[in-house]
Amino acid sequence: MIRNLLCMTAPVRDGFEIPCHEIGPSSHHPAAALVGGLHGDEINGIFILSRLADFLNSVEAGKYPELKLRKRVLIIPAVNVLGVNLRTRTWPFDKTDINRMFPGSTISETTQRIAYAVLEATKRADYRIDIHTASTDFEEIPQVRLYDPSDQERKSAALFGLPAVMERSLSPVFTTTLMYSWKVWPGQSFMLRVGQGGTVQLDHCQRVFRSLVSFLGRTGVLEGVQIAAEDEEVCFFDKPSGFRVFAEKAGTFVSDRQVGRWVRAGQELGYIYDSFGGNVIEKVVSPVAGLLTGIRRHPLLFEGDLVLRVNRKG
Repeated sequence: MIRNLLCMTAPVRDGFEIPCHEIGPSSHHPAAALVGGLHGDEINGIFILSRLADFLNSVEAGKYPELKLRKRVLIIPAVNVLGVNLRTRTWPFDKTDINRMFPGSTISETTQRIAYAVLEATKRADYRIDIHTASTDFEEIPQVRLYDPSDQERKSAALFGLPAVMERSLSPVFTTTLMYSWKVWPGQSFMLRVGQGGTVQLDHCQRVFRSLVSFLGRTGVLEGVQIAAEDEEVCFFDKPSGFRVFAEKAGTFVSDRQVGRWVRAGQELGYIYDSFGGNVIEKVVSPVAGLLTGIRRHPLLFEGDLVLRVNRKG
């Protein structure tokens, strides 16, 4: 069933709604809650969750007789609905970041009211999943992010079947994020990072869609899922395993490398060209042997811009 999580008025136009899907058996709280589009340019996550909602609604309608939704699922495909419509990352009117407004309030500004509604709808779920992308300039491998994880969260993270699980500490500065607010509550919390902002990367989206279906199957939320055999190892990376390369010179960065590939120490992964002369002014090489987990996709860069990230296997 699709309903409105929140209905709000606007000054010189009709009101707007934030839609969500509640699918499966009635219960006091959802077994799984999935959130996307906290930022208006995170199109991969919005596309994945809208497709997942369509799929689970079809399961509920009996279109896949071999599957049965055993537990309730809540899906909020796009939180920042106006940002999506206007193609802006932040809330369009005051440029605030909704993911810096949690836990929110019912009597404060618009973005805090939105944050409150999202948290109230999701905080009691057994499994909570927040989908993000990198910026519009940078692409990241589809991955699971864990923040100060419990042993159970580490175990469950492998159930997604994505190639990388990244462990991070909760920031003592960013205490107003959805993840920080979730971690106060019982249950398990995960962030999925999927590709690059501002676009739909179909290969990434299909992979993460399959991973979410597999996760729901392995956790008993969705019965009858045929789990594919693992085709690659799931690697856990802590923060010290990550090595970043920054541009030593400004110019035009060009690379045909794909994230998710294993690279050698010293391997050439791209080139920085003089934007007017056309000559190569810097070779970008991997600092270590490891997994290429992120790479810059916007070609124009300044000195000191992040170019790529490689994570070394422990």
